[in-house]
Amino acid sequence: MDFDLVVRNGTVVTASDIWESCDIGVKDGTIVAVGPRLLAVPGAQEIDAEGAFITPGGVDAHVHLSQFYEATVGVDIDRSIITNGVIPDPENFVGDTFDTGTRSAVAGGTTTVITFASQMRKDESIIAVIEDYHKLAKDQSYCDYAFHVIITNPTPQIVEDEFPRMVNEYGITSVKLYMTYKPLRLLDYQILDVMYSARKLGITTMVHAENADVIDWMTQHLEQKLMTHPYHHGTSRPPIVEAEATNRVICLAELMDTPILLVHISGGPATKHIRDAQTRLLPIYGETCPQYMFLLADSMRKGDFEGAKCVCSPPIREDKSDQDAMWAGVKNGTFTIVSSDHAPSKYNHPNGKQRGLKDGNLPYGKFRLIPNGLPGVETRVPLLFSGGVLSGRISPQKFVEVTSTNPAKLYGLKKKGSIAPGFDADLVIWYPQTKFQSFKLTNEMLHHDVDYTPFEGIEFKNWPRYTIIRGKVVFSHGEVVGEMRYGQYIRREKSLLPGPRDVWLSEWRP
Repeated sequence: MDFDLVVRNGTVVTASDIWESCDIGVKDGTIVAVGPRLLAVPGAQEIDAEGAFITPGGVDAHVHLSQFYEATVGVDIDRSIITNGVIPDPENFVGDTFDTGTRSAVAGGTTTVITFASQMRKDESIIAVIEDYHKLAKDQSYCDYAFHVIITNPTPQIVEDEFPRMVNEYGITSVKLYMTYKPLRLLDYQILDVMYSARKLGITTMVHAENADVIDWMTQHLEQKLMTHPYHHGTSRPPIVEAEATNRVICLAELMDTPILLVHISGGPATKHIRDAQTRLLPIYGETCPQYMFLLADSMRKGDFEGAKCVCSPPIREDKSDQDAMWAGVKNGTFTIVSSDHAPSKYNHPNGKQRGLKDGNLPYGKFRLIPNGLPGVETRVPLLFSGGVLSGRISPQKFVEVTSTNPAKLYGLKKKGSIAPGFDADLVIWYPQTKFQSFKLTNEMLHHDVDYTPFEGIEFKNWPRYTIIRGKVVFSHGEVVGEMRYGQYIRREKSLLPGPRDVWLSEWRP
């Protein structure tokens, strides 16, 4: 057959099957054949997998790139800055841009990222926000990408007039809402407004669920007791804070009969609310992240202030039972996807994590002022493969399901997430296990533009040998070999997972 690329002798894994001694034939960036001993015309590129696992390219559906504002520490930004594709004041930018973030993604086996265009509180339109975010991403990505939109001001014009344009003109079929952070949070009434419109248009609503009033009350009273060490970020947000908001937004979604995804779930109580809703056949989906599966709250106790590196929201939990609940939720299907929530701030930068030291109580600083978020887009897939598959905690098929197939289905990426004819040839070829030397991770090994990794010192028993996007090798044997302009924007369709049930709690109908 006329292939451009043939990957030979691999152990091919999908969300349902494992095929040994299998070849994959690729033409024009698309998989056209999967099977043993494929015949290829002379001149086709061939890669010998040497019997190693071949998995679909990772789809990371929760990645923050080229976001130059910091809303998690109360910096009140009213309106978006129109950048025309240039990060303002780059010397004081503390995160990853599209080029550094997607470079890091491909080095860790991720071939598609979904990032966030963010509306500010007084923005009267989301169209300008989407257009400007496109400019920040254009010709800057090593991998394919798509957008969610963060909604902070759901006016009637936006939910009634601009949501349809967002879906039809830009191929954006998901929005994210916050129940916490002053510059971002919505009231329940506003959440219902968004859900009402989202249901009609087939939009998936993502929710950051934490009770903002409890957090504010706890933070104020902890500061009065000088309990401001980075570790007390977790003290201010015990699992019940996440659980209450999770239960509340599930109730709102049931009232509106609309699907939602609870993002970055960290605790067992919130996980139980999601599981209970799913048992009642509600279209409620869950996401967790590697930091909640591999780290505990002791990571925030390091040194006087070094624990700030691991400050994120919801916080990394103290009790191992919460960590165990994350693994159980992945295995039993409560968590539909595992994402990175890559939202880094440099540690050694005055506008990064060091911001927590600017308002006294030294040397511990104040956790309230520490930018929330961790780097993780490069480590997500290898962590789940090494610490999940190779440790025996999850099957290879479950790994593929939560890191690739389900994110693609949930967010309408119809050509991503599987290895089969008609899908994009996005592949990760791992090392044969007998030929891989385990190593302990250091930040210097990674490709992001952040000065630390929370996963420093963790042992990895394998790592992607090749990352392939649409039939082109973009990462090989530890080096990024792809071109920054190769990544394409992907217009998405509606979710392929179950949606509204047409079951109502009263005589009201939309």
